Amino acid sequence: MTALLLVPLILPFLAPGPSRRTLDRLAPATALRVLTASVVALAGACVAALGALVLTGLLSIPAFASLGELIHPLHTPSDRLVLPLAAAATGVLTVSVLTLVRSAFRQVRALRTARTQADRRPAAGDLCVVDSPHPDAYALPGRPHRIVVTTALLRSLNPAEREALFAHERAHNRAGHHYFLAAAELAAHCHPALRAVRDSVRLAAERAADEAAAEAVGDRRLTATAIARAALAGHASPSTRPVFAPAATTGPVPQRVAALLAPAGGPPRTARWTAFLLVACTVVSLAAGTAGVVDIHHKVEIAQGESGP
Repeated sequence: MTALLLVPLILPFLAPGPSRRTLDRLAPATALRVLTASVVALAGACVAALGALVLTGLLSIPAFASLGELIHPLHTPSDRLVLPLAAAATGVLTVSVLTLVRSAFRQVRALRTARTQADRRPAAGDLCVVDSPHPDAYALPGRPHRIVVTTALLRSLNPAEREALFAHERAHNRAGHHYFLAAAELAAHCHPALRAVRDSVRLAAERAADEAAAEAVGDRRLTATAIARAALAGHASPSTRPVFAPAATTGPVPQRVAALLAPAGGPPRTARWTAFLLVACTVVSLAAGTAGVVDIHHKVEIAQGESGP
């Protein structure tokens, strides 16, 4: 049953393709929820499998087995592979934790800097204008919600385009998209293949905000123009905003603009089943990981003399 623990480590490599199809086949807001739930579940199954492999390797060593109150070291049908797999899993978990902690410190620092900068500026409602030569705009998480926009970006847009941009950022704050982005960013540190799914989550959040902005201003073409001009203005400008602070200028802007200029009904919903391949992949990963962990738990009980073989 140890082989089942490898399934959650392999299946994430199959996730990027279905994640893109999910966004193509479902409404953006729905796709965002499905993608986020899937990437978090895949990451959780991966971490659980790695932890179970590490534990299995440790308990197969007599010194650690005695610490775990085992009568005899843990034995599995694949004893020869246990220690190499446990060593590899330990290395992967260590690297993941280190990169996650480093990223977390960096993003928290960026969030504090952005909040401090916004709080020092007079706000008109939820709008905070920052005097900067770098065009940028984003939805700032936290209480109260803020829409941060630089003077350089305001000069790049006409009044109607500004309203469309503000509607986009307000949609991010209203829907709490920063929670989805933060969860996807966390999951991406658990498995390298999940970085592509994280990018799909980001795109889904932007597409959902695009549609909400288009509905709010009542003009899809205006919204597309505002997003395109804002992205073009800020293309070469540096940004210090946190990665989980959504912004209208992020993601594949041409794809987003094309979606806004397409008929309002969106793409045909034929072959919708392809959108659920990611869900199937997630379910199989969770089931295999759970079965592997339960099997190891049962073997530990046997080694402790708490149950029969």
